[in-house]
Amino acid sequence: MSVVGNWVAEAQRFAPGLRVHVHHGTDRPTGEEFGRVAAASDVVLTTFALAARDRELLAGHHWGRVVVDEAQHVKNVNTAAAKALRSIPAAHRVALTGTPVENRLEDLRAVIDLVNPGLLGSARTFRNRFALPIEREQDQAAVRRLNTLTSPFILRREKTDPAIAPELPEKAEFTVRASLTPEQAGLYQATLNRLVEELRESQGMGRRGLVLASLTRLKQICNHPAHYLGDGSPLLRRGQHRSGKVELLADILTTVADEGERALVFTQYAEFARMLQPWLTGLLGAEVPVLDGGVPRAERDALVARFQSGDGAPALVATVQSGGTGLNLTAANHVIHVDRWWNPAVENQATDRAFRIGQTRAVQVRKFVCAGTLEERIDGVIAAKRELSSMTVQTGEAWLTELNNDELYELVALRDEAVV
Repeated sequence: MSVVGNWVAEAQRFAPGLRVHVHHGTDRPTGEEFGRVAAASDVVLTTFALAARDRELLAGHHWGRVVVDEAQHVKNVNTAAAKALRSIPAAHRVALTGTPVENRLEDLRAVIDLVNPGLLGSARTFRNRFALPIEREQDQAAVRRLNTLTSPFILRREKTDPAIAPELPEKAEFTVRASLTPEQAGLYQATLNRLVEELRESQGMGRRGLVLASLTRLKQICNHPAHYLGDGSPLLRRGQHRSGKVELLADILTTVADEGERALVFTQYAEFARMLQPWLTGLLGAEVPVLDGGVPRAERDALVARFQSGDGAPALVATVQSGGTGLNLTAANHVIHVDRWWNPAVENQATDRAFRIGQTRAVQVRKFVCAGTLEERIDGVIAAKRELSSMTVQTGEAWLTELNNDELYELVALRDEAVV
């Protein structure tokens, strides 16, 4: 819904003469009433969820153009939303996405097939002809064949091209290492010990689930002991920080505030965002807003507008899922990823809420990792595999479950440098 609100604002800004109707809410028009509203509108905006729910209603009208924004979210052709979008009759189709390859090269085929069905063949044909040779072998001939086939149908605009955004300022990215506190290190090692014991008795899908659950626990411990424990305990104890990351965040945000600048703070965990909110509010002397999936549309739009106007706290906390796409948050020139998604395409989209056309100041991007832990080592692995012919091909955390026990232990083991 944040993207819908942004489209309304952008239409008012760039094309105020367009008649825009938002198809949303329990009182949205249906039947003949919808036909009259659609006929009287130049643009009808709705969400993927409502497109699936109102599939027959939308498919009952012929549209001049269907535009699918954030098209990577409907790359799974078997979902109700993807089927609904394909069922809408239209003279012209356009898919917009900042991450055409989010996890696998198959994502690109799915997005292109949404607007140009059959161009790249079936999923199996595409996998054998392009995905496997490129992802596994980095076959440059296969890359060239794919680019030759798709380039007539893709308009790719990169902010690094001075002809596209000559006014865009510089962006500096830093990996910032935090130390674990003794409390964090104790929880981390205890979780590792439990993982070692449980791996001896697990295999197959059970092992996969165990590994992913353990990785989540370790990342939560790296964030803050209270995040992992879920016990509602305070972020500080007797005036002392319990988390190296949170102490680092406090230092950076107070400096940002003192310099009259603004920051976006991203986490993948809604519960951690809510934990940070009251503490940051007290630290910065103004209520820090949180943008997650539980914020209603009207409140979300107002929250973004307040932040963009420069009112309120100098920081906004958001989950990567809810705040990472479709928003203009150029009032911020600092972006902090407190924990890592381990998918560069997803993280870059979140960063681009601030680093986009309309930004006038240099942007500083900080990505937190805990030294001597799995976070630091996985960050190194991803950095080494970041680019594949200008397309990011990563698999999130799934590849970690394929490691054997010794490789996994080596990756997640606690090093001496973790605690200072």
